[in-house]
Amino acid sequence: MTSVHAVLPDGIDDPARPSGGNVYDRHVCNGLASLGWSVHEHAVRGFWDRPDASSFAALTAALAAIPDGAVVLIDGLIASTAPETLVPEARRLRLVVLVHMPLGDRPADDEARTREHAVLAAVAAVVTTSGWARERLLELYALPAERVHVAAPAVDAADVAPGTATGGALLCVAAVTFDKGHDVLLDALTAVSDLSWSCVCVGRLDRDPAFAEAIRRRSQDAGLGKRVEFTGPRTGAGLNRSYAAADVMVLASRAETYGMVVAEALARGLPVIAADVGGVTEALGYGAGGVRPGLLVAPGDAAALGDALRSWLGDGQLRARVRRAAHERRESLPGWSTTTSVLAAVLRAASR
Repeated sequence: MTSVHAVLPDGIDDPARPSGGNVYDRHVCNGLASLGWSVHEHAVRGFWDRPDASSFAALTAALAAIPDGAVVLIDGLIASTAPETLVPEARRLRLVVLVHMPLGDRPADDEARTREHAVLAAVAAVVTTSGWARERLLELYALPAERVHVAAPAVDAADVAPGTATGGALLCVAAVTFDKGHDVLLDALTAVSDLSWSCVCVGRLDRDPAFAEAIRRRSQDAGLGKRVEFTGPRTGAGLNRSYAAADVMVLASRAETYGMVVAEALARGLPVIAADVGGVTEALGYGAGGVRPGLLVAPGDAAALGDALRSWLGDGQLRARVRRAAHERRESLPGWSTTTSVLAAVLRAASR
């Protein structure tokens, strides 16, 4: 039996803290187990967006319990912040880092870039979740190309959302943070307030509470309070109902490595209106006829997003065309077994 130790942020199964990275980690751990791997999970406590001494102490203890020569898959949210711990351990463990979002890609963050570079240069292999992210890591750090791999996220099968004739049920699934662009979304919605629509924003409100509260106040001040709903996080059946009630997914992100919610929407035949950033273009793809199953706009451009929403809401032929493309794209989306197989091959190679 092939064995892997998975070092993960604590709480990846907590429904109050959903994220694309958590969903990905859970799927691949379960998928490896279904392939016959012995998967040993090590949940590491810590606030890994701003780790402190206790976070690093927990990581050190978790790694110390893993035997010499073991293959270790470690979430990049943890790994990229901890060169002092990971670089020495790379001499006795076969470390594979799963990068969900390159930390060094953040503007003017030289320290994060230096720390992530030290880790990724020392480990046996790097796995990321989009072709865009792979190219970005190679550009940032000049890593050997043969050590950087792509295991794109996948989707579970889902029922097609029926949609409505008017297309006015908008859905945004994203934590309410600056990176996800809810301020841009509100400005775009204000620009089309003369049209008929409602927007449900599903996502955590506690990642950046001050920003989330400012966004809610901004919605009220713009007169959108009855039309924009902030529900907090939803998972499972609750999230499925949100998708089923929607006509279109709207995502105004400033940064996305892939955009798992884009694929989740397409799995239900929902078109997507999104910022053209990171790996979103890969996730969106094309329908069988070469038509995009949605509309892409420049990131941070509220006017362009407003124009796209106006086109969607006002043009029935456009809605029909991109809905048809979304249904076609739904048929070509990979399942999680594909993602897991790619990752398993990387882990096997790292063990040699």
